[in-house]
Amino acid sequence: MDFNFTEEQQQLADALRRYLDKNYGFEARQSIVKTPEGVSADHWNAFVELGLTALPVPQAQGGFDGTPFDMLVVMQELGRALVIEPYWATVVGVEALKLAGADNAENAQLLERVASGEVKLAPAFHEPEARYDLFSLATTAKETGNGFALSGAKSVVQHGAQADFWIVPARLAGEVALFVVARDAKGVTLSDYRTIDGQRAATIRFDAVQGRRLGDAKTGAATWERIADYATFLLCAEAVGAIDALNHATVEYTKTRQQFGVPIARFQALQHRMAEMLIHGEQARSLTYLAAARYSSESPDERRRAISAAKARVGQAARYVGQQAVQLHGGMGVTNEVAAAHLFKRLAIIETTLGDVDYHLERFASLPGFAQAAA
Repeated sequence: MDFNFTEEQQQLADALRRYLDKNYGFEARQSIVKTPEGVSADHWNAFVELGLTALPVPQAQGGFDGTPFDMLVVMQELGRALVIEPYWATVVGVEALKLAGADNAENAQLLERVASGEVKLAPAFHEPEARYDLFSLATTAKETGNGFALSGAKSVVQHGAQADFWIVPARLAGEVALFVVARDAKGVTLSDYRTIDGQRAATIRFDAVQGRRLGDAKTGAATWERIADYATFLLCAEAVGAIDALNHATVEYTKTRQQFGVPIARFQALQHRMAEMLIHGEQARSLTYLAAARYSSESPDERRRAISAAKARVGQAARYVGQQAVQLHGGMGVTNEVAAAHLFKRLAIIETTLGDVDYHLERFASLPGFAQAAA
């Protein structure tokens, strides 16, 4: 399988990297983190001008109908620069609208607004005490005369407070159904906060909040799982970019840090450790690219297998590379003054988002054919 980027994809990656290198350096990023909003309207508008918000949107709604590999290219660059803007949450929301039917008039209108950068979206994956179980839903929906009323709570909704609309799963007559809920809807209680990696998250409570149902309730569970798989492989792509940046930062630091009168990069034992870090990164990249290729597979099990394999390997690589980078940086590796510490924090959060290593290894092993292959 050819995993080389097309000329257009490479041009997109190059353009985005040039912008981020020039305008989204570590100091600029830290300045944004410290603002009350935790995100930058100026950088979001720049992403709109670069076509990033329109990239995953269908052409009929003013987008570029980007493929999973197009999205992978973008997420790698955002991960490398430790970008904290609400891009991941928004494009996952776009995927939810597409799976529910982009030809639906209300969905189409919302997609057009996303493409133009007018609105942002956020999926509400987590509930208190649900851990990684997507279908452990205490949030319920009841049909009313003018739609559906949602009651319950969602926790750690990434960029929930920065989104204009949320994609919310809830139990409707015992089945999993998906809903679009506006942030300014009556009955919403929102608590916004900063997470340890500098990102923003929110706890959202619904008290008979009006929502619009997405798609068919009978297919809600399968659609929600696929949305989570899409979000997962995008996180893997972001992690690959962050691992690349952390490896590069570590090598550069060891070239300047001296011990016994020579740079520590000349010590063979440390060279071996950095080589291992590079290998972990390349293995994570390979499985992430495979996950992008398999996401659109007609076989749900093939998709699940590739996504879980990537997430498990990325999680292992993130932990290994992060720990080694901190050790090779010495005391500086745990300070807020260097990017390495923040890259490690972001990788740690990615590793525990939408299933950690153990969760995805168990999911992979539970899929049909594993027991026979292992025998």
